[in-house]
Amino acid sequence: MTELSTNQESHVTTGATVWLTGLPSAGKTTIAHELAGRLRAEGHRVEVLDGDEIREFLSAGLGFGREDRHTNVQRIGFVAEVLARNGVTALVPVIAPYADSRDAVRKRHETNGTAYLEVHVATPVEVCSVRDVKGLYARQAAGELTGLTGVDDPYEEPESPDLRIDAQHQSVQESAASVYALLSERGLA
Repeated sequence: MTELSTNQESHVTTGATVWLTGLPSAGKTTIAHELAGRLRAEGHRVEVLDGDEIREFLSAGLGFGREDRHTNVQRIGFVAEVLARNGVTALVPVIAPYADSRDAVRKRHETNGTAYLEVHVATPVEVCSVRDVKGLYARQAAGELTGLTGVDDPYEEPESPDLRIDAQHQSVQESAASVYALLSERGLA
């Protein structure tokens, strides 16, 4: 065996990207932070790539049209894949409303042999609008905001996510435990 093939065989990555997609106020970020705490307590290296923080620091200047949303998702997907292939569990609570954008991120991970899990936080829009964590639904209803995902802008639900969470029927801890169980089942936690 050559030295290169020996190194490739002995290189084991424990990182993964867990993309939590869903409508605004579905519970994505809350679940991600709950899961991050549990994983960190077990000694895992974890980063939460929050969509709002990414918009501020990595995707400043991008709008919310389809092309800009695609660019934003690809940037986040690139960062997540780099982290994951270097042993970090990257939790990505980002809407990513278009299936083709999410598919491109999954393909990037597959091409690099990096674990990728798609979790659909499938909270109905009626529940999200009551939660309205950021006041987006109220602003949209008042005519102050247009292009709200799932209301007057499309959200393409994943057809076959690795996990679907009906977060409105369980606690944050139960939702995070479901994602943790999936990671464990796949040998990633």
